[in-house]
Amino acid sequence: MARPLVAHIDLDALRHNYRLACELAPNSRSVAVLKADAYGHGAARCAQALQDEAPAFAVAAIEEAVQLRKAGIEAPIVLLEGIFSPDELELVDELGLWMAIHSPWQLEAALAHHPRHPIPVWLKVDSGMHRLGFAPQDAEAAWQRLREAPDRVTDLHLMSHFATADLGDFEYFRRQHAVLQTLAERLDAPLCLANSPTVLSHPEAHGDWNRPGVMLYGSDPLELSCDASRRLRPVMSLRTEIIAVRELASGEPVGYGGRFITPDRSRIGVVACGYGDGYDRHAIDGTPVLVDGQRTTIAGKVSMDMLTVDLTHLPDAGIGSEVVMWGTSRHGSELSVDEVARYCDTISYTLLTGVLPRVPRRYNDAHSA
Repeated sequence: MARPLVAHIDLDALRHNYRLACELAPNSRSVAVLKADAYGHGAARCAQALQDEAPAFAVAAIEEAVQLRKAGIEAPIVLLEGIFSPDELELVDELGLWMAIHSPWQLEAALAHHPRHPIPVWLKVDSGMHRLGFAPQDAEAAWQRLREAPDRVTDLHLMSHFATADLGDFEYFRRQHAVLQTLAERLDAPLCLANSPTVLSHPEAHGDWNRPGVMLYGSDPLELSCDASRRLRPVMSLRTEIIAVRELASGEPVGYGGRFITPDRSRIGVVACGYGDGYDRHAIDGTPVLVDGQRTTIAGKVSMDMLTVDLTHLPDAGIGSEVVMWGTSRHGSELSVDEVARYCDTISYTLLTGVLPRVPRRYNDAHSA
Protein backbone atom coordinates (compact mmCIF):
# COMPACT_ATOMS: atom_id res chain seq x y z
CA MET A 1 0.00 0.00 0.00
CA ALA A 2 1.33 3.42 -0.99
CA ARG A 3 0.72 6.64 0.88
CA PRO A 4 -2.47 8.03 -0.64
CA LEU A 5 -1.30 11.56 -1.45
CA VAL A 6 -1.06 12.01 -5.24
CA ALA A 7 -0.97 15.02 -7.56
CA HIS A 8 -3.25 14.07 -10.45
CA ILE A 9 -2.37 16.00 -13.63
CA ASP A 10 -5.10 16.38 -16.26
CA LEU A 11 -3.30 16.90 -19.56
CA ASP A 12 -6.58 17.40 -21.41
CA ALA A 13 -7.28 20.39 -19.14
CA LEU A 14 -3.80 21.69 -19.95
CA ARG A 15 -4.56 21.54 -23.66
CA HIS A 16 -7.94 23.19 -23.07
CA ASN A 17 -6.26 26.11 -21.29
CA TYR A 18 -3.61 26.46 -23.98
CA ARG A 19 -6.29 26.52 -26.68
CA LEU A 20 -8.15 29.18 -24.71
CA ALA A 21 -5.00 31.33 -24.72
CA CYS A 22 -4.79 30.90 -28.49
CA GLU A 23 -8.49 31.64 -28.95
CA LEU A 24 -8.19 34.89 -26.99
CA ALA A 25 -5.29 36.04 -29.16
CA PRO A 26 -5.94 34.69 -32.67
CA ASN A 27 -3.36 36.98 -34.28
CA SER A 28 -0.57 35.97 -31.88
CA ARG A 29 1.56 32.89 -31.47
CA SER A 30 1.51 31.53 -27.93
CA VAL A 31 4.68 30.20 -26.36
CA ALA A 32 3.80 27.79 -23.53
CA VAL A 33 5.71 28.67 -20.36
CA LEU A 34 7.12 25.58 -18.60
CA LYS A 35 9.48 27.13 -16.07
CA ALA A 36 9.73 25.73 -12.52
CA ASP A 37 8.95 22.22 -13.82
CA ALA A 38 5.80 23.52 -15.50
CA TYR A 39 4.70 25.24 -12.28
CA GLY A 40 5.07 21.94 -10.43
CA HIS A 41 3.16 19.85 -12.97
CA GLY A 42 6.09 18.15 -14.70
CA ALA A 43 7.69 20.03 -17.58
CA ALA A 44 8.53 17.05 -19.78
CA ARG A 45 5.05 15.53 -19.70
CA CYS A 46 3.38 18.91 -20.16
CA ALA A 47 5.61 19.72 -23.12
CA GLN A 48 4.88 16.35 -24.69
CA ALA A 49 1.15 16.98 -24.26
CA LEU A 50 1.43 20.34 -26.03
CA GLN A 51 4.09 19.58 -28.61
CA ASP A 52 1.58 19.20 -31.46
CA GLU A 53 -0.01 22.56 -30.64
CA ALA A 54 2.55 24.96 -29.17
CA PRO A 55 5.04 26.43 -31.66
CA ALA A 56 7.54 27.12 -28.85
CA PHE A 57 8.13 26.69 -25.15
CA ALA A 58 9.71 28.95 -22.54
CA VAL A 59 11.76 28.26 -19.42
CA ALA A 60 13.73 30.38 -16.99
CA ALA A 61 17.19 28.92 -17.40
CA ILE A 62 19.29 26.64 -19.57
CA GLU A 63 19.13 23.71 -17.14
CA GLU A 64 15.37 23.55 -17.69
CA ALA A 65 15.86 23.65 -21.46
CA VAL A 66 18.36 20.77 -21.30
CA GLN A 67 15.81 18.61 -19.51
CA LEU A 68 13.22 19.27 -22.21
CA ARG A 69 15.67 18.41 -24.97
CA LYS A 70 16.55 15.17 -23.14
CA ALA A 71 12.81 14.40 -23.05
CA GLY A 72 12.70 14.62 -26.84
CA ILE A 73 11.24 18.11 -27.21
CA GLU A 74 12.47 19.53 -30.52
CA ALA A 75 10.44 22.77 -30.67
CA PRO A 76 12.12 26.13 -30.01
CA ILE A 77 12.72 26.88 -26.33
CA VAL A 78 13.09 30.46 -25.10
CA LEU A 79 15.35 31.24 -22.14
CA LEU A 80 13.31 33.97 -20.47
CA GLU A 81 16.23 35.13 -18.32
CA GLY A 82 18.79 34.50 -21.02
CA ILE A 83 22.23 33.21 -20.13
CA PHE A 84 23.85 33.47 -16.71
CA SER A 85 27.42 33.28 -18.02
CA PRO A 86 28.96 33.67 -21.50
CA ASP A 87 30.07 30.04 -21.67
CA GLU A 88 26.40 29.00 -21.86
CA LEU A 89 26.24 30.37 -25.39
CA GLU A 90 27.89 27.24 -26.77
CA LEU A 91 25.04 25.15 -25.40
CA VAL A 92 22.44 27.68 -26.56
CA ASP A 93 23.83 27.26 -30.06
CA GLU A 94 24.12 23.48 -29.83
CA LEU A 95 20.56 23.00 -28.57
CA GLY A 96 19.02 25.55 -30.91
CA LEU A 97 17.62 27.71 -28.12
CA TRP A 98 16.22 31.23 -28.25
CA MET A 99 17.12 33.69 -25.54
CA ALA A 100 16.26 36.96 -23.92
CA ILE A 101 18.92 39.64 -23.54
CA HIS A 102 18.21 41.92 -20.60
CA SER A 103 21.62 43.29 -19.58
CA PRO A 104 24.58 44.99 -21.26
CA TRP A 105 26.94 42.12 -20.40
CA GLN A 106 24.60 39.66 -22.13
CA LEU A 107 24.53 41.91 -25.17
CA GLU A 108 28.32 42.05 -25.31
CA ALA A 109 28.61 38.28 -24.84
CA ALA A 110 26.14 37.58 -27.65
CA LEU A 111 27.90 39.94 -30.03
CA ALA A 112 31.31 38.42 -29.22
CA HIS A 113 30.14 34.86 -29.77
CA HIS A 114 30.37 33.17 -33.18
CA PRO A 115 27.51 30.61 -33.30
CA ARG A 116 27.07 27.96 -35.97
CA HIS A 117 23.62 29.42 -36.55
CA PRO A 118 22.37 32.91 -35.60
CA ILE A 119 20.53 32.85 -32.28
CA PRO A 120 16.96 34.22 -32.09
CA VAL A 121 16.92 37.00 -29.49
CA TRP A 122 14.19 38.77 -27.53
CA LEU A 123 15.51 42.09 -26.24
CA LYS A 124 13.98 42.86 -22.86
CA VAL A 125 12.92 46.41 -22.04
CA ASP A 126 12.29 47.71 -18.53
CA SER A 127 9.02 49.54 -19.13
CA GLY A 128 8.28 49.94 -15.42
CA MET A 129 8.64 46.59 -13.65
CA HIS A 130 12.20 47.57 -12.66
CA ARG A 131 13.63 44.09 -12.44
CA LEU A 132 15.31 43.11 -15.71
CA GLY A 133 15.69 44.90 -19.00
CA PHE A 134 17.21 47.88 -20.76
CA ALA A 135 15.79 51.28 -19.96
CA PRO A 136 13.72 52.49 -22.92
CA GLN A 137 16.26 55.19 -23.73
CA ASP A 138 19.00 52.52 -23.95
CA ALA A 139 17.02 49.83 -25.73
CA GLU A 140 17.16 51.51 -29.13
CA ALA A 141 20.96 51.47 -29.24
CA ALA A 142 21.02 47.83 -28.12
CA TRP A 143 18.48 46.94 -30.78
CA GLN A 144 20.54 48.60 -33.51
CA ARG A 145 23.70 46.80 -32.46
CA LEU A 146 21.90 43.47 -32.61
CA ARG A 147 20.44 44.27 -36.01
CA GLU A 148 23.93 44.96 -37.30
CA ALA A 149 25.10 41.43 -36.38
CA PRO A 150 22.92 39.09 -38.51
CA ASP A 151 25.61 36.40 -38.40
CA ARG A 152 25.23 36.24 -34.59
CA VAL A 153 21.59 36.98 -33.81
CA THR A 154 18.33 36.79 -35.72
CA ASP A 155 14.55 37.05 -35.40
CA LEU A 156 14.71 40.04 -33.05
CA HIS A 157 11.72 40.86 -30.85
CA LEU A 158 11.11 43.33 -28.05
CA MET A 159 9.76 41.93 -24.81
CA SER A 160 8.81 43.35 -21.43
CA HIS A 161 6.87 42.47 -18.31
CA PHE A 162 3.82 44.20 -16.84
CA ALA A 163 3.86 44.87 -13.11
CA THR A 164 0.09 45.32 -12.61
CA ALA A 165 -1.69 43.53 -15.46
CA ASP A 166 -3.45 41.30 -12.92
CA LEU A 167 -4.97 44.21 -10.97
CA GLY A 168 -8.29 45.93 -11.45
CA ASP A 169 -6.61 49.36 -11.72
CA PHE A 170 -5.19 49.62 -15.24
CA GLU A 171 -3.48 53.02 -14.96
CA TYR A 172 0.10 51.78 -14.51
CA PHE A 173 -0.44 49.02 -17.06
CA ARG A 174 -1.46 51.63 -19.64
CA ARG A 175 1.64 53.70 -18.89
CA GLN A 176 3.91 50.72 -19.43
CA HIS A 177 2.07 49.71 -22.59
CA ALA A 178 2.36 53.20 -24.04
CA VAL A 179 6.13 53.18 -23.51
CA LEU A 180 6.44 49.87 -25.32
CA GLN A 181 4.16 50.82 -28.20
CA THR A 182 6.10 54.00 -28.82
CA LEU A 183 9.41 52.14 -28.82
CA ALA A 184 8.11 49.33 -31.04
CA GLU A 185 6.76 51.78 -33.60
CA ARG A 186 10.04 53.69 -33.68
CA LEU A 187 12.04 50.50 -34.21
CA ASP A 188 9.43 48.70 -36.33
CA ALA A 189 9.89 45.83 -33.88
CA PRO A 190 7.67 42.82 -33.24
CA LEU A 191 6.56 42.37 -29.63
CA CYS A 192 6.20 39.69 -26.98
CA LEU A 193 4.44 41.28 -24.02
CA ALA A 194 1.44 39.28 -22.86
CA ASN A 195 1.75 37.05 -19.81
CA SER A 196 -1.30 35.22 -18.39
CA PRO A 197 -3.18 38.25 -17.00
CA THR A 198 -2.50 40.19 -20.19
CA VAL A 199 -3.66 37.32 -22.40
CA LEU A 200 -6.88 37.08 -20.40
CA SER A 201 -7.81 40.72 -20.05
CA HIS A 202 -5.68 43.07 -22.18
CA PRO A 203 -6.06 42.25 -25.88
CA GLU A 204 -4.48 45.59 -26.80
CA ALA A 205 -1.13 44.16 -25.61
CA HIS A 206 -1.31 40.90 -27.54
CA GLY A 207 1.80 40.84 -29.71
CA ASP A 208 3.43 38.71 -32.36
CA TRP A 209 4.10 36.31 -29.47
CA ASN A 210 2.30 35.89 -26.15
CA ARG A 211 3.65 33.89 -23.23
CA PRO A 212 0.84 32.38 -21.12
CA GLY A 213 2.10 30.78 -17.93
CA VAL A 214 0.03 30.05 -14.84
CA MET A 215 -3.26 30.20 -16.78
CA LEU A 216 -2.16 27.05 -18.63
CA TYR A 217 -2.42 25.20 -15.33
CA GLY A 218 -5.91 26.44 -14.54
CA SER A 219 -5.16 29.21 -12.06
CA ASP A 220 -6.89 32.55 -12.49
CA PRO A 221 -4.23 35.27 -12.03
CA LEU A 222 -6.66 38.18 -12.11
CA GLU A 223 -7.68 40.22 -9.10
CA LEU A 224 -11.13 40.45 -10.67
CA SER A 225 -12.10 37.36 -12.64
CA CYS A 226 -13.42 37.83 -16.16
CA ASP A 227 -15.46 35.64 -18.50
CA ALA A 228 -12.30 34.23 -20.07
CA SER A 229 -10.59 33.37 -16.78
CA ARG A 230 -13.71 31.58 -15.56
CA ARG A 231 -13.30 29.17 -18.47
CA LEU A 232 -9.97 27.87 -17.17
CA ARG A 233 -9.88 24.26 -16.03
CA PRO A 234 -7.70 23.05 -13.12
CA VAL A 235 -4.85 20.81 -14.23
CA MET A 236 -3.56 19.62 -10.84
CA SER A 237 -5.82 17.89 -8.34
CA LEU A 238 -3.98 17.20 -5.08
CA ARG A 239 -5.84 14.27 -3.57
CA THR A 240 -5.27 12.17 -0.49
CA GLU A 241 -7.34 10.32 2.16
CA ILE A 242 -8.45 10.36 5.79
CA ILE A 243 -6.12 8.02 7.70
CA ALA A 244 -7.61 8.34 11.22
CA VAL A 245 -10.63 9.81 13.00
CA ARG A 246 -10.80 11.26 16.51
CA GLU A 247 -14.01 11.83 18.55
CA LEU A 248 -13.38 14.79 20.84
CA ALA A 249 -15.38 16.55 23.51
CA SER A 250 -16.02 20.27 23.50
CA GLY A 251 -13.04 22.41 24.47
CA GLU A 252 -10.28 20.04 23.33
CA PRO A 253 -7.16 21.38 21.55
CA VAL A 254 -6.12 19.91 18.21
CA GLY A 255 -2.59 19.82 16.80
CA TYR A 256 0.59 21.73 17.60
CA GLY A 257 0.09 24.63 19.95
CA GLY A 258 -3.58 23.79 20.42
CA ARG A 259 -4.53 26.55 18.00
CA PHE A 260 -7.90 24.97 17.21
CA ILE A 261 -10.22 24.29 20.13
CA THR A 262 -13.26 22.13 19.47
CA PRO A 263 -16.34 24.36 19.92
CA ASP A 264 -18.62 21.37 20.58
CA ARG A 265 -18.35 17.62 20.50
CA SER A 266 -16.44 17.07 17.27
CA ARG A 267 -15.15 14.51 14.80
CA ILE A 268 -11.65 15.32 13.59
CA GLY A 269 -10.14 13.60 10.57
CA VAL A 270 -6.38 13.13 10.16
CA VAL A 271 -5.27 13.64 6.56
CA ALA A 272 -2.13 12.29 4.86
CA CYS A 273 -0.72 15.60 3.66
CA GLY A 274 1.54 18.19 5.27
CA TYR A 275 4.17 20.82 4.75
CA GLY A 276 6.70 18.05 4.04
CA ASP A 277 4.70 17.51 0.87
CA GLY A 278 4.59 21.21 0.05
CA TYR A 279 1.18 22.07 1.48
CA ASP A 280 1.46 25.53 3.01
CA ARG A 281 2.07 25.54 6.78
CA HIS A 282 0.46 28.99 6.95
CA ALA A 283 -3.00 27.59 6.18
CA ILE A 284 -5.33 28.97 8.83
CA ASP A 285 -8.23 27.27 10.58
CA GLY A 286 -11.10 27.44 8.12
CA THR A 287 -8.99 26.77 5.00
CA PRO A 288 -11.29 24.74 2.72
CA VAL A 289 -10.81 21.14 1.63
CA LEU A 290 -13.16 18.65 0.01
CA VAL A 291 -13.97 15.37 1.77
CA ASP A 292 -15.87 12.92 -0.39
CA GLY A 293 -16.73 15.87 -2.59
CA GLN A 294 -18.15 18.00 0.25
CA ARG A 295 -16.61 21.15 1.64
CA THR A 296 -15.13 21.25 5.09
CA THR A 297 -12.19 23.02 6.68
CA ILE A 298 -8.78 22.58 8.24
CA ALA A 299 -8.87 22.49 12.04
CA GLY A 300 -5.44 22.98 13.59
CA LYS A 301 -1.92 23.68 12.40
CA VAL A 302 -0.49 21.83 9.42
CA SER A 303 2.16 19.28 10.48
CA MET A 304 5.00 17.88 8.36
CA ASP A 305 3.18 14.76 7.17
CA MET A 306 -0.40 15.32 8.33
CA LEU A 307 -3.10 17.86 8.89
CA THR A 308 -6.49 17.72 10.56
CA VAL A 309 -9.95 18.58 9.26
CA ASP A 310 -13.39 18.97 10.80
CA LEU A 311 -15.69 16.02 9.99
CA THR A 312 -18.40 16.88 12.51
CA HIS A 313 -20.99 17.68 9.84
CA LEU A 314 -19.91 14.77 7.63
CA PRO A 315 -21.06 11.66 9.52
CA ASP A 316 -20.41 9.33 6.59
CA ALA A 317 -16.79 10.40 6.18
CA GLY A 318 -14.17 8.18 7.70
CA ILE A 319 -10.93 6.32 7.13
CA GLY A 320 -10.28 6.07 3.38
CA SER A 321 -12.51 9.01 2.46
CA GLU A 322 -11.11 11.06 -0.40
CA VAL A 323 -9.68 14.46 0.54
CA VAL A 324 -8.97 17.08 -2.13
CA MET A 325 -6.58 19.80 -1.06
CA TRP A 326 -7.27 21.64 -4.32
CA GLY A 327 -8.52 20.66 -7.74
CA THR A 328 -11.31 18.31 -8.74
CA SER A 329 -12.82 15.52 -6.67
CA ARG A 330 -13.70 12.14 -8.14
CA HIS A 331 -17.23 13.10 -7.07
CA GLY A 332 -17.16 16.05 -9.50
CA SER A 333 -16.79 18.86 -6.96
CA GLU A 334 -14.08 21.47 -7.46
CA LEU A 335 -11.93 23.52 -5.10
CA SER A 336 -9.89 26.29 -6.69
CA VAL A 337 -6.19 26.49 -5.83
CA ASP A 338 -6.66 30.27 -5.94
CA GLU A 339 -9.18 30.09 -3.09
CA VAL A 340 -6.89 27.89 -1.01
CA ALA A 341 -4.02 30.31 -1.62
CA ARG A 342 -5.99 33.22 -0.19
CA TYR A 343 -6.43 31.34 3.10
CA CYS A 344 -2.67 30.77 3.18
CA ASP A 345 -1.94 34.46 2.52
CA THR A 346 -0.11 33.54 -0.67
CA ILE A 347 -0.76 32.97 -4.38
CA SER A 348 -1.48 29.87 -6.41
CA TYR A 349 2.01 29.93 -7.92
CA THR A 350 3.61 29.13 -4.55
CA LEU A 351 1.21 26.28 -3.85
CA LEU A 352 1.58 24.65 -7.27
CA THR A 353 5.36 25.01 -7.51
CA GLY A 354 5.72 24.00 -3.86
CA VAL A 355 4.41 20.44 -4.24
CA LEU A 356 7.53 18.44 -3.43
CA PRO A 357 9.05 15.50 -5.34
CA ARG A 358 7.92 12.91 -2.79
CA VAL A 359 4.35 13.51 -4.00
CA PRO A 360 3.90 11.29 -7.08
CA ARG A 361 2.42 12.83 -10.21
CA ARG A 362 -0.10 10.72 -12.10
CA TYR A 363 -1.03 11.85 -15.59
CA ASN A 364 -4.46 11.55 -17.15
CA ASP A 365 -4.36 11.94 -20.91
CA ALA A 366 -7.51 10.86 -22.73
CA HIS A 367 -5.97 12.26 -25.92
CA SER A 368 -3.41 9.45 -26.02
CA ALA A 369 -5.72 6.68 -24.81
